[in-house]
Amino acid sequence: MANHKSAAKRARQATRKNAVNSQRKATVRTSEKSLIKALAEKNVKALPELLKEFTSEIAKAAGRGVFKKQMASRKIGRIAARVHAALGK
Repeated sequence: MANHKSAAKRARQATRKNAVNSQRKATVRTSEKSLIKALAEKNVKALPELLKEFTSEIAKAAGRGVFKKQMASRKIGRIAARVHAALGK
């Protein structure tokens, strides 16, 4: 347990931040899984919208420090390439 008032406050803030970041990670993972599922099922109509959603979610999370920006960029690039290949672009 914290011995100082400021340390106790920092512990409370860290707990809250951890919960928020966990939720953001879960949201990104869910959108990534739905996009990969649509790719596997060759659901061409849903792909552009799912890609847009995934890109938005992971970019927001990276901007807020949940993921590293380079990791988010790499994932976006790889998945976008798969989507464009499936769409025949």
